[in-house]
Order: sequence, then C-alpha cells, then structure tokens
Amino acid sequence: MSTASDTIVTGVDFVSIPTQDLERAVAFYGQTLGLERSAYMPERNFAEFETGTVTLNVLDPAKMGIGAFAANTSFLALHVEDVATARAALEDRGVQFGGDTFNTGVCHMAFFADPDGNPLMLHHRYAPRTPERDTG
Repeated sequence: MSTASDTIVTGVDFVSIPTQDLERAVAFYGQTLGLERSAYMPERNFAEFETGTVTLNVLDPAKMGIGAFAANTSFLALHVEDVATARAALEDRGVQFGGDTFNTGVCHMAFFADPDGNPLMLHHRYAPRTPERDTG
C-alpha cells in the first residue's frame, strides 16, 4: 500500500487524441460533441477541448513531427448524465454507434468513434463504486 509521501502522480492533465485532419477533428469535438474549445493553434497542429475533468488534446502527430498517425486503441469514456439521451442527440448529428447501449449492471455505455477512428464511448455509472478487497 502506498502512502501520501510515496505519491508521485497527482492527476491526469490531458489525454492526446491523434488526427489526420485538424479542422475535421475540431468540428467533431467542438460542434458534434459540443465540448468547449480552450486552445486552438492550427499553426502548431493542435487544439484542446475541456470535458470538466480532463482536457482532450487533439493533435496531428505527423505534422508535428512526432510520428505517424495511428488511431488510439483504447476507448475514451466520456461521462454523460443520461446515455440514451446523449446517444439520441449524437445520432441526430450523424454519429454512428457500434451496437446497442451496453448495461454492465453498474453503468451504461454506448460505443462510437471519431472521424479518425479513435474509439469513444458515452458512459454513465448509475450504481456506487464498491471497494476492491485489499490484496496487500
């Protein structure tokens, strides 16, 4: 078990989302998802959007010279208050979802992707978290 004095990491400041087309991504995250854009630097090939907890840093890695484009492979869970309502709104905006909304018994999830193929999900936990057993 770690203690406060062992703590090095104290939070997550941002997550990167690669794109091949910054303008298309800016439209998707800003207009389609309705996120607040907090930074926009096309000359530096990135923009940032606020979720309320973590900043999404949308960037073109090839144009930044940091590597070739490759879509993320893990889903980014976007918190919403009501998955069904949020899903319907996004479907009205042209977003296509992969399958039905999934109910895990503690949360609802609906899976989709941004225009670059980065996997996203709408997520809402409706049951309280239960602590895991301490394994030492």
